[in-house]
Order: sequence, then structure tokens, then C-alpha cells
Amino acid sequence: MSTVVPLAPGISSPTVPHPSPTPVAGGTGRRPRLRALDGLRLVAALMVVAFHWTGVNRMPEVWDGAPRQLMPELHRFTAYGFLGVELFFLISGFVICMSCWGKTPRQYFNSRVVRLLPAYWVAIILTTLVVNYAATARNRPHLSKTDVLSNFTMLQLPLGVTEVDPVYWTLWVELRFYLLFAVVVALGVTYRRVLAFCGIWMILSVVADKADSALLKMFVMPEYAPYFIAGIAMFLIYRFGTNWLLLGVVGFSWLVAQHQLLGTKGSYEYGVMHSLSWNVMAGFSLLAFGVVLAVAMGAFDRIQWKWLTVAGALTYPVYLLHQEIGFALIRWARNHGMGVGATLLAVLACVLLLSWIVHRYAERPLSALMKRMLDAPGIFPLRADPPVRDRAADRERNSNDMAGSSR
Repeated sequence: MSTVVPLAPGISSPTVPHPSPTPVAGGTGRRPRLRALDGLRLVAALMVVAFHWTGVNRMPEVWDGAPRQLMPELHRFTAYGFLGVELFFLISGFVICMSCWGKTPRQYFNSRVVRLLPAYWVAIILTTLVVNYAATARNRPHLSKTDVLSNFTMLQLPLGVTEVDPVYWTLWVELRFYLLFAVVVALGVTYRRVLAFCGIWMILSVVADKADSALLKMFVMPEYAPYFIAGIAMFLIYRFGTNWLLLGVVGFSWLVAQHQLLGTKGSYEYGVMHSLSWNVMAGFSLLAFGVVLAVAMGAFDRIQWKWLTVAGALTYPVYLLHQEIGFALIRWARNHGMGVGATLLAVLACVLLLSWIVHRYAERPLSALMKRMLDAPGIFPLRADPPVRDRAADRERNSNDMAGSSR
């Protein structure tokens, strides 16, 4: 077990050469499930849904008019819904560090594959059917067979392939984060190694713009690194207790993040087709950092509503399914004379129901099947090559079996 050295009221410093079972500041027992984090994931997903449905003005064919004109009061808020992505990345840094602590590289790989691919593959099939064949799908090029098949790799962006749904771009960001963190997992996840990883990644992300290296920039992701790094530091606070160093990592990450918002601001102004306020963006970013930090420090431990776990489970399917399918449903509802408010409520209900069906009847059974396949012995022969197959012996054995059966 680690020793916790008090620094100030409520602030303590873990001296941890290796991970302890469950050290937590202020107590020795296990902390309850972080259901508040599940709720925040759904909030982030709904923010992105609101942004795509009512914040983007560049696709007026969806509503037969720009949302800014059709729903001006709502649009004032949902134009900033893209900030839900930053909240996603904060939570991802927290959750990935939490879920891989004490895991082997194989367990880490298996958990990521089982978590990401089943719902994603189902979403590709459903979204392709809507994009290519639904009468109310928005105007976009027909998806070719090779486009769809390439999307199953989740590497469509580096392959230069059209995405089945544009929202999949964040998956490429997540994959790069998983690849970077795999280095820590391979070395063995400890307090010091994770902190060193955060420091090295932060330095590389800050200097990447000046390094004139597209490859470095692609891997260290300067725009999003501060969120993942802060989330990781917040998990260390959750696991080991609060100290000034970890709070400094979180604070420094926000200082870098608020600067990177200047670049993010321009890219999203293209979609909303009007100026956005950096003050609002930086203010929400600060709020998101504060709320996730409060979760890490135990402020929401008493929130144990079981429905939040279900909400957290639906987050990924909702994110994957909401844009193109949602656009088609919005156009269908508008073609049948439904008002703006009724359309939004009805389409949201449909997407939530579809997400639950995908989670319950596709994602869960496929994940269980994939986990059994990946956990099978011999799949990852890490220490030695598997035995070479003796084909002559196989033929002789088959011949003997056939001779025996003929008798």
C-alpha cells in the first residue's frame, strides 16, 4: 500500500512506486461506482446531438431552412454543442486509465476491441442503409461498397476513405489515444509512469505545431491532448488522492486547452456559419474540467441512480447513430407536417429507442462473443510461437479416422 502524506486540508500527496490495490484519500474502502460519470457521458452525447440537429446551418436541406432562422433561441445554445466532444475526451482519459490499471497488454487490447467494434459495425450497416436507400436521407454522395467495407476497419480517415457517418472522425482521435497509452500498458501502469507519460505527451503536443512534422502532429494531437491528459490526471486523483502536482497537471492542461480552442473555434464557425464566442467556449471548458474533477474528488459519490448506468451504456450507440439517421427522420417528420418541437422530441425518442435496441440485442451479445474469441488460448502467443502444424500427421490421422468409420 502507498503512504499518503498530507500537504494541506483536503490535499495529500501519494508516494507510490507501484499501484496499490485501491488507495483513496480519506478512506480505505472501495469507492462506489462512478454513475455521475455515466451521466456526464450522456450529457456530452446529447450536446453533440443537439449541435448536429439544431446548431449546424450548413445543411439547410435537413430542416428545409437554417436552424438559426427556424429556432433562433435554441440555436444560440446548441451552436456550442460541439463542446460535448471535449467533455467526451476528458472522460475518456479518466476511464481508459481506470479500466486498464493492472491489465496486461492483451487484456487492454481485448477490452478496447470488445468495447468499440460491435456497436460500430452495426451502426455502419444501419447508417449505410439509410444513406443509400432512405428517401429522406440528406443529399450526399452514394456510399460505394469499398467505402463501406473500408469503414469497418475504423481507419477510414488515414485511408482517405469517405466516412459512412461524419461523426466517426472522433473514433480516429480515440484510436490514437489508445495507441499512445498502449506504451504505458506495455511497460506496466504505475503512478510514476502515467505521470511521466502525461508530461512527455504534453510537451510534444505543445511543440508539435512548431516542429513542422505532420507525423508528430498526427500522433500527439495538439488540439485534443490536453483533455485526455487532464482526464488521466483526474483519475490519478480519484485513485490516489489529491495533491498539488496532479492539480497542477489539470490546471496546466486547461491553460493549454483554452488556447487550442482558438483553432477549434474557426473550424466550427464554418459549420454554424456565424461567429462563436471564445468566452463561452473557454467558460464551458472550465466548467467541464471542474465537474469531472469534482467527480474524481468524490463530490458526486452519493449519486447512485441505477438508470445512469443504462444511460452511460446508450451513449456510444446514440453517438454512432444520431446524425445521418437523425437527419433522415427529421426530414420525414417535417414532410409530414410536424412542428420543430414535436420533430425534435419524436426523433430523439426514436434514436434513443434504436440505440437501446442496438445495445441490448446487438452490442451486448456480439461483445460477449468477441470476448470469448479473443480470450481463447493461442490467440496471442506472446512468449513463443505456436507449434508448427504437421500436415503429414494430420493426413495420416484423417485417413485412420476414415478407415475406422468405414468399418
